[in-house]
Amino acid sequence: MPIYEYQCAACGQVLEKWQKFSEAPLTVCPKCGGSLEKLISACAFHLKGSGWYVSDYAGKSPGTGKSEAPKETTEATPAKESTTTEAASPSKFK
Repeated sequence: MPIYEYQCAACGQVLEKWQKFSEAPLTVCPKCGGSLEKLISACAFHLKGSGWYVSDYAGKSPGTGKSEAPKETTEATPAKESTTTEAASPSKFK
């Protein structure tokens, strides 16, 4: 059963009431007899376990898996590229 919050328009008292969905909302304040208004409040539940967006998919970029190995970088690869580029550059402009 959900918990509903009500606030009295006359005295300002806020009360909580466990009610079924089929029950009619409260209209009279038990303290002063004034009219009650239903409040909108944040729900307090958290989805736990696997299969939810927060636990399985949030923060991952598309196409990445859990078993993806980290990429290895080597120092030799950039040095080879720069020497190849330097050797090719002068021949382009001749």
